[in-house]
Amino acid sequence: MKTVQSRAPYLLLALPMLALSGCGSSAESAAGQQTAQQVLYTADTATVAVPLSLPAQLYVEHDTWVYARTTGVVESLYVDLGSEVRAGDLLAQLEKADQLIAAQQAEVAYENARRELERQRSLAQSRLVAVADSERAELEFRRAELGRQQARRNLELTRVTAPFAGAVSAKTIRPARLVAPGDSLFRVTALAPLRVAVHVPEGAARGIGVGSSAYAAGLDGAGARATVIRASPNVDAASGTREFILELAPGARMRPGASVTVSLGGERRQVIAIPAAAVADSGYVLVWEDGRTALRAVTLGARLRDGRIEVVSGLARGERLAQPR
Repeated sequence: MKTVQSRAPYLLLALPMLALSGCGSSAESAAGQQTAQQVLYTADTATVAVPLSLPAQLYVEHDTWVYARTTGVVESLYVDLGSEVRAGDLLAQLEKADQLIAAQQAEVAYENARRELERQRSLAQSRLVAVADSERAELEFRRAELGRQQARRNLELTRVTAPFAGAVSAKTIRPARLVAPGDSLFRVTALAPLRVAVHVPEGAARGIGVGSSAYAAGLDGAGARATVIRASPNVDAASGTREFILELAPGARMRPGASVTVSLGGERRQVIAIPAAAVADSGYVLVWEDGRTALRAVTLGARLRDGRIEVVSGLARGERLAQPR
């Protein structure tokens, strides 16, 4: 009886130990199954053709200051900053009283000289006038004609007009202000066509030429397709680049002077790519490391044609990823 009683506690202790040992094996098996279920993706490489991204600024061919071409006081203003104009539209009028009187006097002198010339020519046919008188009449008529042209020109210069269609992008003129030849009055900028100049490295410029397609994206998200319209035949020795001029498609909702990023051409390179489902909405991935998952921020690039996403930084090839929750 004593022997049985002494052994009973050991038997009772052994049973829990066996039970615990069985539970440990089940936990390890479940953990292994859970690991197999969580590791769903592997970061791999892909060969892609990535367009060049080049910063630049939009411009237009027609963009100029309008200067005063005669002396005068500003009499009237017809446009303001931002006004859209057509070629020849009147922007401002300078006082023109003196020029108008001079033009009328020139017209009278011209008519008198013309009538005198006709009279001299008629007398010359009848041989009733000397040759010198006839030549003098011809000379006076020519002087009167040039005087009339000059007077008309002086009168026209009091009108400040738009040189081409566009918008008033700057204005320095004020009413009743005295201006002199050379004073800047308005700046007129055409609204289209928008163009951009980019300098492409020599190696990447292969395959790019007149007619090549591109895309220009603005800082505000607006963008437009573009086409190469001119290409420099030479490589700049200092920078090792070639210059390309692109023209944006009509209807682009951007303004001259805006900063854009031009995507042009493409070069083949190796990138790290992962399935889109491996990326959480917050831009993180779950990386399986040392038997557990860890959150890691990644920088994503372009979406590839096979549905995967380029990883610019944050992952290396072969790393295993879990399904984000």
